[in-house]
Amino acid sequence: MKSTALKVENISKSYLIGKISSGTLSRDIESKLTNWFSKKSDEVALNKNEKVWSLKDINFELKQGEALGIIGKNGAGKSTLLKILSRVTTPTKGNIYGTGRIASLLEVGTGFHPELSGRENIFLNGAILGMKKHEIKKNFDEIVDFSGVESYIDTPVKRYSSGMYVRLAFAVAAHLESEILIVDEVLAVGDADFQKKCLGKMGSISKGEGRTVLFVSHNMQSIQNLCTKALLLNKGTMQGFGEVPKMIGEYLQNNDVLVPLNERVDRKGDGKVKVLGITFIDGLTLLPTNNFYVGMDLIIEVNLQSKKFNLNTNFELSLGISDQFGMRISLVSNKISGQKISPLENGIWSQKIKLKKLPLIMGKYSITIFLASGGNIHDWLTDAFIIHIESDKYFGELSYTLPIGQGSVYTDFQFI
Repeated sequence: MKSTALKVENISKSYLIGKISSGTLSRDIESKLTNWFSKKSDEVALNKNEKVWSLKDINFELKQGEALGIIGKNGAGKSTLLKILSRVTTPTKGNIYGTGRIASLLEVGTGFHPELSGRENIFLNGAILGMKKHEIKKNFDEIVDFSGVESYIDTPVKRYSSGMYVRLAFAVAAHLESEILIVDEVLAVGDADFQKKCLGKMGSISKGEGRTVLFVSHNMQSIQNLCTKALLLNKGTMQGFGEVPKMIGEYLQNNDVLVPLNERVDRKGDGKVKVLGITFIDGLTLLPTNNFYVGMDLIIEVNLQSKKFNLNTNFELSLGISDQFGMRISLVSNKISGQKISPLENGIWSQKIKLKKLPLIMGKYSITIFLASGGNIHDWLTDAFIIHIESDKYFGELSYTLPIGQGSVYTDFQFI
C-alpha cells in the first residue's frame, strides 16, 4: 500500500487589504502620533483594512505517485496554495504534513540569479531546492539536454528569453531528486513542443518514478491526461476533490455563465467593427433555436456594428470552435472559403454562416469571434458564446454514439 506523500489539514490564508504602512519610519510615527492625539487607537486604524481570505479550510491527502491537478477560475486561490505548499509563504492557520523534499516551479526565473550563467544557476537552484552537489553533478547533463539551452549554458541568464528561462528552470526542478514536484502554469511560456515534453516528463515522474506531482493549469486536456486526482477551488474555498472527469465537469459547468458582450473588458481591437450578438437558427425550420443536435444544419447570424469603416480592405470574419477542454477543433472563416464580405461603412448589419450537418459529438462548445481587415484587428472575443449539443442524430435515429475519447467529430461516411 502506498504511503501518504502530502496531507493538508484546514489550510487557510488571509491578507489585510488597505494601507498598512506609508513606507517611511518618520511618516509611520507621524501617523501614530496623529491617531494618538485624536484619540484613535491603532486597533481602530487597522479596522479600516479589510481582511480577505484567499484560502479557507482546504483539506486533501495524496499518496506517493499520485498527480493532482488544481483547477479553478482566476482568483480561486490556486497559486496561493502552491506558495504555501512550497513554503514561500506561511498559512494563517492549518497544518501540512509531507514526506521528502519539494521542488517547485512557480514563476519564470524564480531562484535564478540574472548575473550568473545557466551552468552556475543549475547548481544554485539545486542547492536552494536542498540537493547535494554530487546529486546535481549526476543529473547535470540530463538537465542541460532536456532544457535545450546547451549552446547558452555559459551565458548569463539575464540574456535568456522567457522561454529559455522556463525551459531551464523546469529541467532543474524535474530532474533533481525531490519526492514532490509542484508546477504552476508557467509552462504556458514555452512553445507547444516544449509543453508536450514537460507534460510527458511529469507523467513519467508520477507514474514511472513514483513521485508526487501538483499541477495548476487552465488547460483541461492537460489536467485529464496527466492527473489522477483533481482539486477544484472557487473563491478560496474547496468546491470538490476527487476523480478528474467529475471535477472537470463541475468546473466547466460553472464556466457556463458568461459576461455579456457589452460588459466584456478583455475584447481586443480598434472597434471599427464590433460584434453586438449572435442568433442561432435551425437550418430546417429557419427559426431561432437554443436546441442543438448532432447532424443539424445550423445557421449562425452574427450581428455587427460598423463605425466609419473603409470598404477598400478585405474583411475577415472567423469563428473558432473549441471543445469543453479548451482545445480548438474547428475554424470557420471567409478567409478559408475565399468568400468576400462587404460590411457597411457605418451602421448595424449582419452576416449569416451556415454550418452543414453539424459533425460535433455531444458536449459543450465555446465560440470565439475574430474580425479583421487589412492586417488590423477590429474585434476579438474569446469564448463569446457557449452551445450545448444534446442529442445524436448524425446517422439517423439508430445511430451509434461516439464513445468519449474516440474523437471530437463525426465523419460522414458509408460502407459500399
